[in-house]
Amino acid sequence: MKLPLKDLHGQTTGEIEVGFPLVEEGRGTQAVHDVVVAHLAAARRGTACTKTKGEVAGTGKKPWRQKGTGRARAGSFQSPLWRGGGVVFGPKPRDFSKKVNAKVRHLALQTALSSRLRDGDVLVLNELTLPAPKTREFVKVLRGLDLTGQTVLICAAPDPALQRASRNVPGVDLTTGEQLHTYQVLRYDKLVFTRAAFEQVEQRLKQV
Repeated sequence: MKLPLKDLHGQTTGEIEVGFPLVEEGRGTQAVHDVVVAHLAAARRGTACTKTKGEVAGTGKKPWRQKGTGRARAGSFQSPLWRGGGVVFGPKPRDFSKKVNAKVRHLALQTALSSRLRDGDVLVLNELTLPAPKTREFVKVLRGLDLTGQTVLICAAPDPALQRASRNVPGVDLTTGEQLHTYQVLRYDKLVFTRAAFEQVEQRLKQV
């Protein structure tokens, strides 16, 4: 499969060959599901916490005597039956992360990217540099490339000038070819690679 190479004005300047085999449709969907679920689970903070009967502050005194009051027996102010008492089987801090094998992550990324390539949602630029680290310069680039939806820009290395220029533009995210993951490939409407970043991803997908 070949992809057109474009400049910052959206003009085609050449083409490149995709350097990894595309996954056929219908294959690898379970791997994609597992990786996305693991990614979203790992993003959960897991800090919900309730106090048990033994953790609630209070006295150890018996509320009232056992017999003769006409009321139900009570032995503790910290009882879960009482307002302000402990919580039975309540949430505790926990780690929601799930283990996913490297080969499954590899297949998921290859499957997701193959699907986006077939759908025409991948754009490869010769390079992505701005005259100045200004938001207006970055917006000009987006307009020149006719990018209006949710977009992820993939560069070969972190670019402080590009990060500064794009941080106030809604719906735009930045990453590198080494850090790109399956969830990002699926989440955004368009994937914009620099040529160097696309080659990075190709190298990742060639390694099994």
